[in-house]
Amino acid sequence: MKLVTAIIKPQLVDNVKEDLNKLGIRGLTATEVKGFGRQKGHTEFYRGSEFEVAFLPKTKLEVAVAEEKLEEVISTIRNSAKTGKFGDGKIFVTELDQVIRIRTGEKGPEAI
Repeated sequence: MKLVTAIIKPQLVDNVKEDLNKLGIRGLTATEVKGFGRQKGHTEFYRGSEFEVAFLPKTKLEVAVAEEKLEEVISTIRNSAKTGKFGDGKIFVTELDQVIRIRTGEKGPEAI
């Protein structure tokens, strides 16, 4: 089992969610986050004053998947969230040692 964490542009969350749903992925967690990478933020003007916005709004998606669906999930997220411009985001994959469904006590891939 793997945990796929994707940091993407907020306006693309619905696209990614719909495309993952088509794959049979029924659950994911979305969190509003702020950060920067190569984009390095940007400069804005407010009431005539210039200021630098160092942290940009992003959305962090977390999806637990069985090993056999991993590449398909990564490909789907990448295709759904890609604009071809700086700031498209990153995908991280980590190992899940154990998953337990609280309601039923199911463990492992059945709990996903």
